Amino acid sequence: MSRPEAPLRFEYGIHPAQFGELTLPSGDVRAVAVVVHGGFWRQTYGLELGRPLAADLADAGLAAWNIEYRRVPVPTDSTGSADDNSGGWPRTFDDVAAAVDALAGPVQDAVGGRLPLDRVVAVGHSAGGHLATWLAARPGLPAGAAGAAPLVALRGVVSQAGVLDLVDAAERRVGSGAVQALLGGDPSDVPDRYALASPIARLPIGVPVVCVHGTADVNVPIRQSERFVAAAGAEAELVTLPGVDHMALIDPSSAAWRACRDALESLLKD
Repeated sequence: MSRPEAPLRFEYGIHPAQFGELTLPSGDVRAVAVVVHGGFWRQTYGLELGRPLAADLADAGLAAWNIEYRRVPVPTDSTGSADDNSGGWPRTFDDVAAAVDALAGPVQDAVGGRLPLDRVVAVGHSAGGHLATWLAARPGLPAGAAGAAPLVALRGVVSQAGVLDLVDAAERRVGSGAVQALLGGDPSDVPDRYALASPIARLPIGVPVVCVHGTADVNVPIRQSERFVAAAGAEAELVTLPGVDHMALIDPSSAAWRACRDALESLLKD
């Protein structure tokens, strides 16, 4: 075990939400873990949710890149936000893509090249599980799309109760219309956005995705992970946690988080 250093803050843009915190182990860096927090893409929650996870990952020898991004204002309606200073389509997606790409530039430069950028994985909770899986799918995006042509490619993802089928989530009003607020409408209104933004629509992702989900989750139904894994086939795996709720997955003292961390380690096996 390696005691982590104090987090380092890096801005990847000029908006107050365009920054990340890098937590490094005191010794060698075995890999990089991008940590993407949830909160239904809304401004209610921020990267403080990921700090305990980042510390735990750094304690295990990983560099943890805990990223913030522009989110949708609260309260909001199903039309989303047209304000360039807040999140939504495509700004939230542009931000998380830029945050990951910053690993190959200013972040790597600042830490003296300590980051093994061929060993980058991501872990995301809830809406962060959606964004983490979407980040892994970036190499397959069409030219000119938000997030296309990544500078840093992920080698795998752990989705913690992720929202992975945006059409299904929108139809079922998961998060009380959170998907509609993110993308600016229903699937019938903006189908092209759903096709680019929904991980299930981007299959095959091209790298392994481990979906960890509790059966007692009332925030994001386990149906989301089940549908994604069924569609992905051998590319994805479902880890079902009986009786586990939504928030246990980001409690570093819980067995649920240990299952997520074990899944990350499985992605890093050579």
